Amino acid sequence: MISLAGRDILHGWGKFLFTGLGLGLLIGVTLTMAGVYRGMLDDGRMQLDNSGADLWVVQKDTLGPYAEPSSLPDDSWRRLRTLPGVAQAAGITYLTMQVQNGKRTVRTMVVGIAPYGPGTPGWPRHLVAGRHITRGHYEAVADLGTGFRIGDRVRLRRHEYTVVGLSRRTVSSNGDPMLFIPLSDAQQAQFLKDNDAILEQRRRIAANPVLGRPTVVDAAIESQTSPHSVNAVLLRLAPGARSEEIVQTIGRWQRFTAYDRDAMGDILIGKLIATASRQIGMFLVILAFVSAAIVAFIIYTMTMDKIREIAVLKLIGTRNRTIAGMILQQALALGLIGFVVGRISAGLATPLFPKFVLLIPLDSFIGFFAVMAICTVASLASIRLALRVDPAEAIGG
Repeated sequence: MISLAGRDILHGWGKFLFTGLGLGLLIGVTLTMAGVYRGMLDDGRMQLDNSGADLWVVQKDTLGPYAEPSSLPDDSWRRLRTLPGVAQAAGITYLTMQVQNGKRTVRTMVVGIAPYGPGTPGWPRHLVAGRHITRGHYEAVADLGTGFRIGDRVRLRRHEYTVVGLSRRTVSSNGDPMLFIPLSDAQQAQFLKDNDAILEQRRRIAANPVLGRPTVVDAAIESQTSPHSVNAVLLRLAPGARSEEIVQTIGRWQRFTAYDRDAMGDILIGKLIATASRQIGMFLVILAFVSAAIVAFIIYTMTMDKIREIAVLKLIGTRNRTIAGMILQQALALGLIGFVVGRISAGLATPLFPKFVLLIPLDSFIGFFAVMAICTVASLASIRLALRVDPAEAIGG
């Protein structure tokens, strides 16, 4: 049986090989799509890990700071720090924006970190080059994904920042690389209006007969020029502290909403990534059906091309099981070639993607058996055709 399948493949090896290569590219796309999904999950986990937080305190009844906007007074960390079981507390801001670096713009998540030094929740945990931020203004630590280098000057809103350190895999749940700057600078970039907007706001307030009094105008201008808000307060708990009790205390007495790591993970993966994951799942199902159709068509065509040979085999007494095994082996060999080509092509293509693609051995393992199952099912129509061949066709042809 092995000899029959092998000889038939060698007889038309060119067609068989090129078909395997085409199928391999399709399998490579399938594995890459799975890697994109795994990369999205890993980006979400990395964002949680890089924050260094045990609890996220956000505006009441919001899913901030990642899934929804959230705004808290920037001095909220002081009263949260006094809660029993809280070891560290620090305000933080997140703002996704296009960062200018010379003639190049990069989509990044700008993170404003509290000025308490390395180890503070929100700070980059590991640097691969350079140093941490030591000045209160105009210094930045960039992820390698931004393409920035130490010494580069990047523009955010009105000011330029010097890159003094580089980190690795500090990304948002969307895969955008992070750029860390001092909290006061980030507050201005996110909450402070530009001069024209402030001037126009002042004119509107002054023109209002009710609000146009000088004291009201001054208060309004002060509120526009003094941004004192953060998107969240990150808490690190003391050893042995129970996060459930602290979450309930914050919700009851502090009038904020707090999430522990499990709850924030559900928000990131269940709400931000859920739609994209379902979309990728649909693509994987479609690609599986396309792969099965291609294999079925090729094996069916190869079977049609050797109808006379199959009739001769039947005429000389070859069992149906042997003929069916020959066709099945050809389908499995086609799938094996396709999987090898697909796995290699996926591994070569993943570094070219702008976002992180994670190929794990489990997906390759599942993919291999899925390909073999698809090839087995796809060969059934050809086997059915071969078993219905009349031995008399060997004489009549």
